Amino acid sequence: MTGATLRVCYFGTYRSEYSRNRILMEGLRRNGVQVIECHEQLWGGIEDRVETVESGWKHPGFWWRVATVYARLIRRYWQVRGSYDVLVVGYPGQLDVFLARLLTWLDGKPLAWDIFMSIYLIALERGLDKKSRLGVGLLRRLEWLACRLPDHLIMDTAAYAAWFEKTHGVAASRFGLVPTGADDRLFYPAPPSANKSDRFTVLYYGTFIPNHGVQTIIEAAVLLADDPSLHFVLIGDGPDRPAAAALAAEKNLTNVTFIGWLQPEEVRQHIADADICLGVFGTTPQSLMTVQNKIYECMAMGKPVLTGEGPAVMENFRHKEHLYFCKRQSPGALVEAIRALHGDPRLRQEMAEQGNALFRQGYGLGPVGKRARSILERLRRP
Repeated sequence: MTGATLRVCYFGTYRSEYSRNRILMEGLRRNGVQVIECHEQLWGGIEDRVETVESGWKHPGFWWRVATVYARLIRRYWQVRGSYDVLVVGYPGQLDVFLARLLTWLDGKPLAWDIFMSIYLIALERGLDKKSRLGVGLLRRLEWLACRLPDHLIMDTAAYAAWFEKTHGVAASRFGLVPTGADDRLFYPAPPSANKSDRFTVLYYGTFIPNHGVQTIIEAAVLLADDPSLHFVLIGDGPDRPAAAALAAEKNLTNVTFIGWLQPEEVRQHIADADICLGVFGTTPQSLMTVQNKIYECMAMGKPVLTGEGPAVMENFRHKEHLYFCKRQSPGALVEAIRALHGDPRLRQEMAEQGNALFRQGYGLGPVGKRARSILERLRRP
């Protein structure tokens, strides 16, 4: 078996368009792994999953949908049965891992699960336990049991693995760490556009969820409203955008521009035009335990990144070298950091170069895939 091509079956109802899954599969392929996709779509989107946790799981229609999707998934699996070495359940896979375990037991194959994020924790942070305590309680038990089925678990940070150990009693030693990284086919250094604004641009883009701390960004913009050289651009949409837009309107801010969802290529150009890219400033557990995609993407493009302090980012990156850190949920601290970077172009340039060099070394498709392959190789059976 030594030297033979590793064959991985990427299995489940995972979000095929989600960056984590795309990066992991392409990273494996770049490292000589044959990736066989065995996928069926179960979820219609975030709203679909939220509705399911709140009350949808009680309806027979949901379970009929699960049954029909899994029937198709089994038929798809039967077509690739015997042609892989390790089966990997993609994110999210809290339901999929039960079927995957049954199939791999029958075929005597090892099973790995890229948990990536706790769906139970996401439900708590969205306040779904206040709407359906029973639904979220069942979700916790489901996730607790699901964690015990695979031969190995995959997570992006040690901080998140420690949370699983504390919450679900899963030994941190059962986790292999594969960072989120970014897709360097799209995110790489690019020149600013010809019509780039002369103002110093501070960029946020994302889903406006609580762990991003968008309200802190707008409150910082309020404190900087008297500086005409600074301009904030916020791209995307999500639950916290209405409140952020309302505050900006209430304060008559002329230094803030909101832009809706854009195509990835358009976001890339906004990153190229930015002088500083913002990470996250919320204090939710998930925010503290992860290194968000946007951080890696902006490092990949050679931009200076300013983000909130947290165990995950501070474990992997150094202040004023790879990233600039400030206190979270503190508009004053964010203002101080923006002013410091605004006034020090040399520091911005050094951070951009050193952050990009570190990204290329450890967080592009190749390095991420290499880490994943190393974990899966150890599971392959003779």
